[in-house]
Amino acid sequence: MAIQLGHNQYGKAENRVVRVYRDADRHTIRDLSVSSALRGRFEDAHITGDQKDVLPTDTQKNTAFAFAKEKGVGAIEDFGLTLADHFISRCPGADGARVAIEEYAWDRIPVDGAGHDYSFVQGGGGVRTTVINMDGYGADRRAHVVSGIKDLVLFKSTGSEFSGFFEDKYTTLEPTKDRIMATSLVARWRYDRTDVDWDKSYAAIRTTLLRQFAVVHSLALQQTLYSMGRAVLEQYREVAEIKFSAPNKHHFLVDLSPFHVENPGEVFIAADRPYGLIEASLHRDDATPAGNAWLGVPGFC
Repeated sequence: MAIQLGHNQYGKAENRVVRVYRDADRHTIRDLSVSSALRGRFEDAHITGDQKDVLPTDTQKNTAFAFAKEKGVGAIEDFGLTLADHFISRCPGADGARVAIEEYAWDRIPVDGAGHDYSFVQGGGGVRTTVINMDGYGADRRAHVVSGIKDLVLFKSTGSEFSGFFEDKYTTLEPTKDRIMATSLVARWRYDRTDVDWDKSYAAIRTTLLRQFAVVHSLALQQTLYSMGRAVLEQYREVAEIKFSAPNKHHFLVDLSPFHVENPGEVFIAADRPYGLIEASLHRDDATPAGNAWLGVPGFC
């Protein structure tokens, strides 16, 4: 029996990089979590312990911090592409690199009707994400960019129903024409190219997702996700495909009748588990092949 080394990668996870721009009286903050991983010809490191082709994970960490100063932090997609290209170029054994970045939003604290110059409060509205997968060398080098948003908590107090579903002897769920629909959405989309205004594209796609969730009368969370994805693909040609993972955050009407109190759809209990988990992906039929774009991107069907 022969034992063979399978797919492998290594890197430094969740480097908390905070870049403060203080070159003017009005400061700016960029708050990131940067994870890097290299894949390639690392058989010797595993089999014999020979590390000659290994760029240490500590070096990867240091590079992320140094680049935040030397290169600056603009769009997280550009920062990730720069890091991935550097790691492949510097590491003798690397054939590919993955850089995953999350960005945490900060809002200026309002003081006398204006945002303060150097005081911030952490914002809500989801965490911006990107995953860069880069492979190859020189002219053959190929970069894939998958960007998105996670922890986008959404809630509709009406405009949602769920009925007409298949029932068997174990079904107890009552059909409803009016229910609360809530989720903590993860959405990720793959770009067809890299010549994109990343910040503008992200803001526009996020706005489209929110609008569709709000205006579409939902017959099911599945239908809502499809309408959100379809709107993105129709409006933004730079996007090849989009994937969703959406837990159904159930809200159950509280029975107040023991207290002789009526409850006409006004008081609910928010149940955190168990929960339905709805996942879906949509793509354009003329999209470029995904290649390694989704490598190391967890959490989808």
